[in-house]
Amino acid sequence: MVGRDTKKKIKGDVCSTSNSESICVGANTCGSSSSPCSINIRRSGGTYATATPSIPDAKSNKAFCIKVGTTVTFMSNSGNTGFVIDFGSANPFDHEGAIIGGSDRAITVTARHPGCYTYSVGACTPGTVYGMCGNADTQLIISAN
Repeated sequence: MVGRDTKKKIKGDVCSTSNSESICVGANTCGSSSSPCSINIRRSGGTYATATPSIPDAKSNKAFCIKVGTTVTFMSNSGNTGFVIDFGSANPFDHEGAIIGGSDRAITVTARHPGCYTYSVGACTPGTVYGMCGNADTQLIISAN
């Protein structure tokens, strides 16, 4: 699993730009201090996982923004799916360590630390032929305003 402190190449990398917060607009910002954000975690295909924010027309595993103070719920609407969200040593939420949940256990955290974060998402389902888990690396931006 990969956090912000690890140099991993991400397609469409926004965290390597000088001002990653400049991409944050209403159309790609999930929730607000008064409206929660949910992120749906799914296993997709043989060895791939996706994270999709509750933004209209959101694309899976594309960088998106969350404002400091926003309540975020990591969940899975796929049955029998467990997930792990790992930011490495630089976690932007009020939660220590990896975020571990599943379709029967959503995890709610609050965005606390502004910055651009690369994280690993893993989703596992029981009884699959080609391996139980899918993984992907993606990014999100926690904006101060």
